[in-house]
Amino acid sequence: MISQLSSLNWISVLLAFVVYFLLGALWFTLFFKKLYAISLGKENNMPAKPAPIFIIGPAICSLVITIASAVLIYALQISSIGGAFEFAVVVGIGYLVANTINIAINPNIPKPILYGIISGAYHLTGIITVSIILVAMK
Repeated sequence: MISQLSSLNWISVLLAFVVYFLLGALWFTLFFKKLYAISLGKENNMPAKPAPIFIIGPAICSLVITIASAVLIYALQISSIGGAFEFAVVVGIGYLVANTINIAINPNIPKPILYGIISGAYHLTGIITVSIILVAMK
């Protein structure tokens, strides 16, 4: 599968990554800012400007998820939008949402279910978008 890196459409990977990353920026700072803060127990204590790790870290993770998705889409020879959607739902729910909720269930997240719903929904929406872009531009 790693040998497939050279056959990827890197423009589609870059576009999918940018869309995924920007979706996250909007999701957590505009669409669900208040609910996200509540899920973290920081509704009255969110910093005005996040530290660089809170921008760079998610960017790197989004890039890794996008590249891994591209490799799998190519290896599985997914070539239709329907196939991309099915792939995204399986990966999104089976790995991204499940892992997000698992991470949220710890004593440091005061509202783990709310956190899991907000963050899990972001990742599911993101992977669906990434997968459709990757297949549409394949």
